[in-house]
Amino acid sequence: MLNKVIEFLNASHSVFHAVSAICAYLDEQGYTRLQEAEKWNLQPGQKYYVTRNLSSVIAFTMPKNAPSCMLITASHCDSPVFKIKENAELDVKGTYVQLDTERYGGAILSTWLDRPLSFAGRVLVRTQSGVEQRLVDLNCDSLVIPNVAPHMKRDINDGMKYNLQTDMVPLYSDSSSKGSFKARVAELAGCKEEEILGHDLYLYSRMPASVWGPKDEFLSSCRLDDLECAYTTLLGFCESAPQKDTLPVLAIFDNEEVGSTTKQGADSTFLRDVLERVSLAYGLDREDFERVRANSFMLSCDNAHAMHPNHPEFSDSANTVYMNRGIVVKESANQKYTSDAVSKALFRRIMEGARVPVQFYSNRSDIAGGGTLGNISNRHFSLNTIDIGLAQLSMHSSYETAGTKDVCYMVQGMKAFFESSITALNDREYAVK
Repeated sequence: MLNKVIEFLNASHSVFHAVSAICAYLDEQGYTRLQEAEKWNLQPGQKYYVTRNLSSVIAFTMPKNAPSCMLITASHCDSPVFKIKENAELDVKGTYVQLDTERYGGAILSTWLDRPLSFAGRVLVRTQSGVEQRLVDLNCDSLVIPNVAPHMKRDINDGMKYNLQTDMVPLYSDSSSKGSFKARVAELAGCKEEEILGHDLYLYSRMPASVWGPKDEFLSSCRLDDLECAYTTLLGFCESAPQKDTLPVLAIFDNEEVGSTTKQGADSTFLRDVLERVSLAYGLDREDFERVRANSFMLSCDNAHAMHPNHPEFSDSANTVYMNRGIVVKESANQKYTSDAVSKALFRRIMEGARVPVQFYSNRSDIAGGGTLGNISNRHFSLNTIDIGLAQLSMHSSYETAGTKDVCYMVQGMKAFFESSITALNDREYAVK
């Protein structure tokens, strides 16, 4: 199982490659790919998935009977990176060639310096019939963002403030390779330079995932936040045997790191659009659909901050979490996280039955937390939701660390979740099977 996760992490050099790998796995598991613009002929007992923008994906299994509840996991597949701008090459005094980039999300900037980088993403190519998207990955050491030596900046170890326009620009080549970037991209895309109509290309660190520690207790990799949750929920989803009247749904969104306000983000109608089309396949009317929604449950899956070994003072004194101690439930009095007493109770009941350990996280009361997929998607499709994740260190670094045991806990927990059933008996009582 761990080897599968590592293989996925090492292949997911961009959000498009991550979704491509997820789709390939769903294909292997017998899921049928749908197109949003085509008529859907959904059949009970069959398995389907659909992408939007090739950077978000929703998969579901049609129950044999009309669903009485929907069980949904939501995670995201984007991470803080640097996007290459359209006119990419920058000339530096006729000597160096840099690539013009812009930060995407809240990266820890220093972790991108002085290490081999490459780029990957998608290219839009002119064809005889229109436009085609093609994935590209240079997949070799080809860029570096160099630090300034302490001889030139004596205070570099005294709290460096990085300027995105000047300090974080990657070195691509010397003057001998000026003008080669677009040609290189065209070669990767299998087209001519003039056939490139647009691109979404991102830098990535060349450092592969690593398992380490005296007992192989730690997993370090790029993009653990949130590809670890995306892939472990996928595995649990595909390994589960859902009950005959539940609709299991796997949702993996793009653009969480920048607010989710895109057509393929959690703040779009993507999830509700898919679920409404599924309900129509069973002949459900609007009231039937809302009744199913009231019985449904969502897990908002995004990693959590483990206690830092050098700075335990950054964690709450009682509600802190640790790697390799199970799935983390995140809670906030100000509802930055969706978890409440109801969703915690339902989740704990399911995890107890599966013998999956659960731990609880709250921010220090003087440190504000951020919003989550659960809160955002609930604007469009509101239901009982809990925020969970896996404990990790160095969130938003170019190289993050988590616990190897937690990978198994998450897959086991997600399998149990998708095999459960929830019924609201009234406004005070729930039946959980």
